[in-house]
Amino acid sequence: MTIHATPATTPARERDATPLLQVRDATKRYGGVLAVQEISFDVYPGEILGLIGPNGAGKTTLLNLITGIARPTRGTITFEGRSIVGRRPHTLGRGGIARTFQVVRPFANLTVRENVAVGAMYGAGGARRSTAEAFRKADEVIDFVHLGDQRTAAADSLPVAWRKRLEVAKALAMEPKLLLLDEVMAGLRGTEIDQAMELIRAISARGITIVIIEHVMKVIVGVCERVVVLDYGKKIAEGTPAEVTSNPAVIEAYLGKKYAREHLAARLPDAPVPIEAESQATTEGAGRDDAER
Repeated sequence: MTIHATPATTPARERDATPLLQVRDATKRYGGVLAVQEISFDVYPGEILGLIGPNGAGKTTLLNLITGIARPTRGTITFEGRSIVGRRPHTLGRGGIARTFQVVRPFANLTVRENVAVGAMYGAGGARRSTAEAFRKADEVIDFVHLGDQRTAAADSLPVAWRKRLEVAKALAMEPKLLLLDEVMAGLRGTEIDQAMELIRAISARGITIVIIEHVMKVIVGVCERVVVLDYGKKIAEGTPAEVTSNPAVIEAYLGKKYAREHLAARLPDAPVPIEAESQATTEGAGRDDAER
């Protein structure tokens, strides 16, 4: 797919900043399938970057490359100016990168407090922490994410919204400089999404850089400064939320060529309809018009 995306508007703080994370031509091949293809982008200190695209676009694969779960077939990934290609996930965790997972799997036989303490023991400050210090850090993070009433509850007894919050707490206890969030809104509704957005803003206010994969466009528009869009493993757009959600190629990727042909063609070129107003995207994920793709 050819895309002529409008360049992102660069915030003032970025113009003179050195990127915290740089991804250059990242490619991952599984047999004959290219899961991601020559993807490049930067993430700047303190920003919230959104990563969006239809199901199967390669978003989680890209996070796996950044966090050492998978190794790029080719391309480079640097964090704080140093290559992290080939480094193990636990090493990257100690180095300041933490993530959540789309499918939440807490340590079911442990309490909420014990789950978060595990993160505190294996994150950036874990090597110098005693068990008692890890639990003190866990308590601090639990209070920050508003799970204090569930501190002694078994992790597997929590409802979905609280399990998602626990997943974030485990990652925060690792004291990351870069936090990667993989669909933390999935399964949430209404006020739960609003509360999760407030939590993301609070995390950002602590100076933590965030990359968030999300299908809920309300979240992307509401918290992200820039957005990178993937489709079929390729980057098709990058810019502000307003720019990418009004981009015809992005709308086509989410809603299909038929929608783009019948609806976008009738719109004025200078007044495109934002995707969040049309797609009504939910935590179920963005679909495709398979008959047209």
